[in-house]
Amino acid sequence: MYSDNGHATLEGRVLVVDDDGDLREVMAGALTGDGHIVVEAADGRAALDALAAATFDLVLLDIGLGPGPDGVEVCRRLRSAGGDAHVVAVTARDGEADAVLALEAGADDYVTKPVGIAELRSRVRAVLRRVHRDDEPRTVLERGALRVDTGARRAEVADTELSLTYSEFEVLRALVAAAGRLLSRQDLLDAIFGGHEFRDPRAIDVHVHHLRDKITDAGGDPDAIVTVRGAGYRVGG
Repeated sequence: MYSDNGHATLEGRVLVVDDDGDLREVMAGALTGDGHIVVEAADGRAALDALAAATFDLVLLDIGLGPGPDGVEVCRRLRSAGGDAHVVAVTARDGEADAVLALEAGADDYVTKPVGIAELRSRVRAVLRRVHRDDEPRTVLERGALRVDTGARRAEVADTELSLTYSEFEVLRALVAAAGRLLSRQDLLDAIFGGHEFRDPRAIDVHVHHLRDKITDAGGDPDAIVTVRGAGYRVGG
């Protein structure tokens, strides 16, 4: 399948959640035109019902939903239920605080309104390339007490499995594979999405913060991921 700009497109299941009917229709129409199966939801309750009824590869989630559960709450409930769909939060132009809240709730990435169709398609293509890496050989990566099984998408610390979002797993995979080498935020965005265009490197800081908390909660070393100020991150041990 090819989109109208000539890029090969992997088909995926996408849930588009926005209370702006015009914007929702534009986003859904563009993605349907690229061959994706798209379900629309106009509020948080409809989004939760859709997530309970079906599995999605990607959720485009407006943070400013209302009334009822807002986007942050939808994301939090999705993650609490064990949902591993890739979540891209959609925020207002001045909604940096909302973006951080969404990342803290388990979103993988965010985009600000107005959403450009070219940017939207780029992000969806990047996500689905990563999600559908079925031909990737299975590799088990180890660094100290950390163990990452790339084929099973399973990460462990001291034999305790970590419950990770899509982006958290990809960040950990990249850091462990680097075997102690420093990776910049741009390096990590490239590892997650195959590029860092359109993306805010500060999102990496939130994912690393979550990884440290989860590693510590599992009995691992809280300093397993080392910050090199102004440069990036590496895995110790």
